[in-house]
Amino acid sequence: MNPVNNMTKYSLRSWVLVLALAPTILVGILLGSYFTINRFYELEDTLVEQGSNIIEPLSIASEIGLVANDREATKRLLAAAQLNKSTLVKSIAIFDANNQLFVTSHYHKDFEIMRYKEALNTLHKTEIEHMGDSLILRTPIFSTGPSAAPANYDIQTDDGQLLGYISIIINKERALLEQHRAAVAAFIIVLIGVQLNLLFTFRLVKNVTQPITEMVRVVAKIREGKLDARLDGNLIGELDLLKRGINAMAGSLSEYHDEMQQNIDQATSDLRETLEQIEIQNVELDLAKKRALEASRIKSEFLANMSHELRTPLNGVIGFARQLVKTPLHSSQVDYIKTIERSATNLLGIINDILDFSKLEAGKMVLENMPFGLRETIGDTITLISGSAQAKGLELVVDIAPNVPDNVNGDAMRVCQIINNLVGNAIKFTDSGSVMVKIELQSQSEEQVVLRCDVVDTGIGIDESQQDFLFQAFGQADSSISRRFGGTGLGLVITKRLVNQMGGQIGFTSSPEKGSNFWFSLPLGLGQFQIGDSLPLEKLKDKTILFYEPRVLTHAVLSRQLNQWDTKVTHHQHIPSLLTTLNTAEAPYDYVLLSCHGFSDSGQLVSTLNLAKTKTDCLVVLYDCQEQDALTQFIRPNANVVLSLPVSEHQLARNLLYPPMEYDIIAPVTIATPAARQSLTVLAVDDNFANLKLIDTLLSELVTTVVAVNSGDEAVKQAKTRTFDLIFMDIQMPGTDGISATKQIRQGSMNRNTPIIAVTAHAIAEERELILGSGMDGYLPKPIDEAALKDVIHRWITRPKFTHFDLHTLNWDLCLTQANHKADLALDMLRMLLDSLPQTVTTIQTALSQNDHPVMLSTIHKLHGASCYCGVPTTQRLCQEIESALKRETAVEDLEPEILELLDELTKVESAANQVISQLSAEITDDQKNGLL
Repeated sequence: MNPVNNMTKYSLRSWVLVLALAPTILVGILLGSYFTINRFYELEDTLVEQGSNIIEPLSIASEIGLVANDREATKRLLAAAQLNKSTLVKSIAIFDANNQLFVTSHYHKDFEIMRYKEALNTLHKTEIEHMGDSLILRTPIFSTGPSAAPANYDIQTDDGQLLGYISIIINKERALLEQHRAAVAAFIIVLIGVQLNLLFTFRLVKNVTQPITEMVRVVAKIREGKLDARLDGNLIGELDLLKRGINAMAGSLSEYHDEMQQNIDQATSDLRETLEQIEIQNVELDLAKKRALEASRIKSEFLANMSHELRTPLNGVIGFARQLVKTPLHSSQVDYIKTIERSATNLLGIINDILDFSKLEAGKMVLENMPFGLRETIGDTITLISGSAQAKGLELVVDIAPNVPDNVNGDAMRVCQIINNLVGNAIKFTDSGSVMVKIELQSQSEEQVVLRCDVVDTGIGIDESQQDFLFQAFGQADSSISRRFGGTGLGLVITKRLVNQMGGQIGFTSSPEKGSNFWFSLPLGLGQFQIGDSLPLEKLKDKTILFYEPRVLTHAVLSRQLNQWDTKVTHHQHIPSLLTTLNTAEAPYDYVLLSCHGFSDSGQLVSTLNLAKTKTDCLVVLYDCQEQDALTQFIRPNANVVLSLPVSEHQLARNLLYPPMEYDIIAPVTIATPAARQSLTVLAVDDNFANLKLIDTLLSELVTTVVAVNSGDEAVKQAKTRTFDLIFMDIQMPGTDGISATKQIRQGSMNRNTPIIAVTAHAIAEERELILGSGMDGYLPKPIDEAALKDVIHRWITRPKFTHFDLHTLNWDLCLTQANHKADLALDMLRMLLDSLPQTVTTIQTALSQNDHPVMLSTIHKLHGASCYCGVPTTQRLCQEIESALKRETAVEDLEPEILELLDELTKVESAANQVISQLSAEITDDQKNGLL
């Protein structure tokens, strides 16, 4: 506690009294105590001296009586001495050398207290013993001459023969009385001093503390705002100066208060005017906000309408171009049609970039969090754009570090978009050399990894003065770049905003004419389950491989992969050394990997392939050249496996472990025969004649019966008159639009449960949510892709019907959505959940019985993560509730009802999962055999 606060609890009067009285009382007590104690010792010393003056002469006089054994004479001597000092001496006794009572002045019942307790030879002088209110003195009696002593007196000392000792009891009552008198006198003196001090102290209090108290009272009034309060009267010394100062201060404060009041009145008037202005501005801001919101709404509607209006004609252009390619055409016509298709596809890409930029700018970009295989996803993305690198003769390399986990959670489509934009730019601005994609593990925790991806090229680079404009919308480092390479300048700004929204960072370094390095770091969740099939890589251990690749980057990456599998690799980067090894090799190699680069002509390539084929049973050609004729005529007929570069780690390992048979080798392209149409009746609805004709044409190739109508009202009439297996519904139509028509069909028609698929050019996420929330079952974007149309028909016509369990227990459609509509992946996730359930249930039951909070939290957390990807909404909800309660330190026993409910639900999930897996596994296997998946 603060001492200053303690001091303020007491008044000045109290402090004056304490400081004035305390020293006086303390000094008085000390002096009185000192003189009283000193008097006590003086009286005691006087008493001892008187006793000594009595006992010592008696000891000398008693010698004769002891020697002569004359008790009567000795007793008279003692009696006379006692009578002479009767007020002082209580009793006198003489003890002989045997410590026996010889004689006493008078009978004393407690003469034993007078006896010496120690050995007599230790008694050399007068000794004093205090006992209660008495004082006992003992003095030895010595023989001073050669006179005869009793024979039994045999104690000898330095002073002579010890005859005995004399003991005397002195009365201390008189001395004690004197001591008490001295103490009372000291107390009276101290009390008189304190009273005198009180007299002067109260006089001081009256002349000092009372004026100060009055000053405090006046200051309190001033503090309360009573500025007219003043001090009166005459005071002494400095107190009078203080009184004048307080009165002057009160006067000044009164003047300041009047002036301040005037200022406050003026400020209040100004503030009132300011508030009126602010109120006007708030009204204007509110109106501006409403206008901005209205502008944003109009912008969103404009984007949706523009998307629809642009995609609608593009749908017809692209669709009919693809249909036209199926008809007999000569080569120049096919080239023209493909040029039209490519141009329309490029225009569609530009539209998508603009829409993505608008969604990112408006903060409406929704990111998914789905499990995916990182290496497979990146491999598929690179494969799509590798053709551009092959066309320019660039070396495209993908290097993923071995410690990068493959099973991650995130938005796979946006990751692909980021990689596609950066690698596409690198290829676009690189005329020769290489483009390398390098992915490394930056950090890792229990639930998350942070990956760093570098896209390094040897292109034109970026001048330092232009680098600040690189991530700006609709901007490029140099205006001439747009004319030379094309593009809208939106790719990098979309990439930057996507990376930032996903919680990552992006940057770059570049030098003109040397190349650029664009990098980004991205946090992704760690997947709990294996995505895809795991390969028995241990079978590749100690396999012998002859590897030829003349390019340094590709050679280094593939060599690291092969060494990682503990294979025995013979490396070559030059044709002569390769031929020498092939000609001199005695033992065959398990595998031979040859690149298509470095050969002088096709003849040398064919001869090398034939020679290599004699040295191995599995010849793998790594191909990324542009000459398709060489691939068809020379490479495929002479190789066991042809892999396109860059080849993913998984793809390379799979082809080494399971080389394709002869019938798996890709044959020359032939005209595909039309597939058998499914016996289905489909309703197609679209107000645009070209789009309606296109979807009618596409559906006619896939199903037996197509009914095409051009309005929502007509669609409702058709739905009331006949049943359909599937309905494709356009959204934006005059009159009754697609959403209204869907609601009418769902309310009263013969197709209440028929799947209705929205066919629209709307690309805004809110529009998709509105479509799916209106009763429609699916979504097919324009322009319509034939493969996507087949997939939609197959998905909804062959959709399984489960009736033996609640959809809240296991929802297969939700499971498919969470697996990115990959049936085999969804089944794998469901199998892994099913396999883990017995151990999970046992652990939960054990933790519940033992009230083990950490084990229960860990188990529920893992189960919660697994349930997010398997379409089990009730299990996911229960896990979330229990995990949240456990993290709030709720006891396990308090959560027993919820845990028991979860255990019951897991039993239902296990039964439902077994049914789904047993039914769908056979269907997916049949679909794979028929080429449907």
